[in-house]
Amino acid sequence: MQNVLSAFKVFQSRKMMALLLLGFSSGLPLFLTSRTLQAWMTVAGVDLTSIGLFSLVALPYSFKFLWSPLLDRYTLPFLGRRRGWLIVIQVALLLAIALMSQQNPAVSLRLLALNAILIAFLSASQDIAVDAYRTDVLEPLEMGAGVGIYVLGYRIALLATGSLALILADRLPWPIVYLVISSLMIVGMITTFWAPEPTNQVAAPPSLAQAVILPFQDFFQRQGLMAGLTILVFICFYRFGDALTGNMMTPFLLQLGFTQTEIGAVQGGLGLVATILGALVGGAVISKIGIHRALWIMGFFQASSNLTYFALAQAGQSTIMMIAAINVDNFCAGLAISALTAFLMSLCDARFSATQYALLSSLFAISRDLFSAPAGKLAEVMGWPLFFFFTFLAALPALALLPVFAPWNPRTTLPRPGSD
Repeated sequence: MQNVLSAFKVFQSRKMMALLLLGFSSGLPLFLTSRTLQAWMTVAGVDLTSIGLFSLVALPYSFKFLWSPLLDRYTLPFLGRRRGWLIVIQVALLLAIALMSQQNPAVSLRLLALNAILIAFLSASQDIAVDAYRTDVLEPLEMGAGVGIYVLGYRIALLATGSLALILADRLPWPIVYLVISSLMIVGMITTFWAPEPTNQVAAPPSLAQAVILPFQDFFQRQGLMAGLTILVFICFYRFGDALTGNMMTPFLLQLGFTQTEIGAVQGGLGLVATILGALVGGAVISKIGIHRALWIMGFFQASSNLTYFALAQAGQSTIMMIAAINVDNFCAGLAISALTAFLMSLCDARFSATQYALLSSLFAISRDLFSAPAGKLAEVMGWPLFFFFTFLAALPALALLPVFAPWNPRTTLPRPGSD
């Protein structure tokens, strides 16, 4: 019991509280340009084709690496290299979200779309700054815990802008709802002033051209060409099996006979809690065993969790097994998210952590979406039981790459890239 409690002591610091609140600030804008905005548009009588096209406003999240070098190269004359950018972006986000209260979906979709794109751009920029700050402020053995606490704040924000916003919209006009939510950005702004400055201060790249080129050169110089390429392949495929499963989860459960209410209640309720717990437990464990060992252990748990859906496919419509499968899957996904995100942060040089983290995380996101696209065809050809067994097997090749760059060895605290 004492060992368990000591593992969670890593969360008891000012920087962890700051990351919790900055996670809330990062999560706040996401649904305001997607699910919540779709609800407003539906109530306003916008046609489904237009609502569907609004998914394109999320493109800045996928291409944020294109302007991330600007945040590495230039330092604003206040609050340090990362927090200075953060406060400017957060003020702009507050104003952009408040501006949505002046829009009317029934009158001008073009203005609404432009406003939504502005929010998505600023939100993606905030993610760049927060990710870079988190990477710079955390020591290697704190990275998993930092990810876990950040995920907790992010998920709380999604509840506020998803569930809470819809509840408020039944009682208040939608413009007032957006105005209320914009005021919550003040939480992030206060946190940015209060958050501790990273102790490892390094010089920014001397030119914008070097801010673009050096992150690539640095990565392969430190890792070596073959190990570097292996790491990039690993990032693409570490959660491959989980991506296939996630893509087909709702159709699978519906075809088994579960209602949309049952699925939504378990996934959005218990499943959300399980993901948060997994991320927090993963962070605590990483602080004890290190990132490399965590990639092995949590990757195996993530792969094995798909077998719970294999069992559910064999059993049929069993509510108990459905609840167990979703919660085991989400808990193990939380573990894997902590391990992978901590690993991505450990690869970044503090001189250009904004660019390197944005590139690595974008590589993971784009490959996840591309590689999961054939999931429907695979399920159709194989049938559900064999499909879920295949998703278990699909997770194993990435684990086989670990000895190349993350050997199972005694925990060591390595110096951060870019530190003296």
